[in-house]
Amino acid sequence: MIIEGVFAYLRLGVVGFCWLLLGTAVLVGLGISLGRRSSTTVGPAGITICWGIGRGRTYSWQEIRWIDVRETKSQYGTSLSARITLANGKRRSLPALQHSTQYPDPDFQADFRRVVDWWKSNTDPAARFEPPKRLWNRLTPRTAGFILGLLITVIICAVVVVGANL
Repeated sequence: MIIEGVFAYLRLGVVGFCWLLLGTAVLVGLGISLGRRSSTTVGPAGITICWGIGRGRTYSWQEIRWIDVRETKSQYGTSLSARITLANGKRRSLPALQHSTQYPDPDFQADFRRVVDWWKSNTDPAARFEPPKRLWNRLTPRTAGFILGLLITVIICAVVVVGANL
């Protein structure tokens, strides 16, 4: 970063470098602020999810059909993320209910159990069902990256061929 800063200073001058530094500080501050304000609140009305902007969105217990943990493995370790499935089939991750090798949360299992207990005590057992697995749930990050890379390569080749024929 120091080398990039020196080159930015040499190419942009003092004013450009200061604007670049200010923009970077604002983006970092905004990211930290949003991360600290992100929360999941559980109560009698349901689950409120706030991603750091506004008051968040409350999903009533009657809207929630399933609560589970999504496990994602990568080269950096395993990541666990609690999520809900709504009556319309959409899934929502619960911010602040996550655990990973890089950012461990020793209370993750206990907190997840509390959310499930609230859900079970506020919903009818007939309204709970596990959603079917989707293709996206079976894709690993490595497979998704391979498919995306292949798609980008095909698009670039198509543009080159079409451009050569014009």
